[in-house]
Amino acid sequence: MNTHKLSAAGNTRHQPTEEKKLRHSRKRVAGLVSVAATVALVLAGCGDGSIEEETAENEGQAGETGDCGDINMAVNPWVGYEANAYVVGHVATEELGCKVNYKNLKEDVSWQGFGTGEVDVVIEDWGHPDLEKKFYAEQGDGSAMDGGPTGNVGIIGWYVPPWLAEEHPDILEWENLNKYADDFATSESGGQGQFLGADPSYVQFDEAIISNLDLDFKVVFSGSEAASITAFQQAEKNKEFMIGYFYEPQWLFAEIPLAKVALPPYEEGCQDDPATVACDYPETELKKILSTSWVEEGGPGVELVQNFQWTNEDQNLVAKYISDEGMSAEDAAARWVEENPDKVEEWIG
Repeated sequence: MNTHKLSAAGNTRHQPTEEKKLRHSRKRVAGLVSVAATVALVLAGCGDGSIEEETAENEGQAGETGDCGDINMAVNPWVGYEANAYVVGHVATEELGCKVNYKNLKEDVSWQGFGTGEVDVVIEDWGHPDLEKKFYAEQGDGSAMDGGPTGNVGIIGWYVPPWLAEEHPDILEWENLNKYADDFATSESGGQGQFLGADPSYVQFDEAIISNLDLDFKVVFSGSEAASITAFQQAEKNKEFMIGYFYEPQWLFAEIPLAKVALPPYEEGCQDDPATVACDYPETELKKILSTSWVEEGGPGVELVQNFQWTNEDQNLVAKYISDEGMSAEDAAARWVEENPDKVEEWIG
């Protein structure tokens, strides 16, 4: 991933007249983790079920089976993925007569279902070379295969709320983070600066990066995407110090333009050993992973999924319908499909 660097515009520290205000702000930021944890508890059951449980729960929730047959669609626990899955699922159901079984599963659990026939599609993969070695034909059991790009570009990184980047622009260079560590400290971080991780199941190397760059920070996981979003929203609203793991595409950027911290640039191989990572995340072409046996069976559902491509903006719009406007995933997908018939026609082929 090519790091989006923002140049430092000064090294101004807090002025004496602001000390009281900042002390108050640091006390308030401790509430971020509590809020994040509350949301995480509410969502703790999402995205981590077993394949068998999700199969049973979702049977009968989709439409009647048509010529297309069944599509077992894994749904990993972030709203952008959900947007992809339900848009493709809506088209498959309404246009092709498929029966789509949505299964809320973590990423690694999803891949385990390819060999058993319980998962046909992972509609948004952010890069799992370890799982590719295990399940691709070239190196593993051959149960999974690359299904082509989604059209989305994934950018993982360290972000701060825009108010903080504006008032302390030098904070956008990792070399300056330690001098602000006290300002990021919370009751959860044990005297170190708090770095807010998201769902621990996501692709992330933040603990290693912090250790290998000798940063005085501690990773505290929010537990979910929704909890991290809430924390960033509150940090911006209340002008609280916060730094954390986040990513694009994500609808929140349309509401709050989070600023990305420049880490040492990504270079090929710098993340091969998880214990020694000291670089930024790569820019990732997101792709679909498919069950090899499902593809070999053929059918209109396979062609639809392979043809599916859209943009970060498309995904963010559907995700915003779901997360910000409170629409169900099904209704959000139907709305987007109705408004974009030309793109849908290209997918159907």
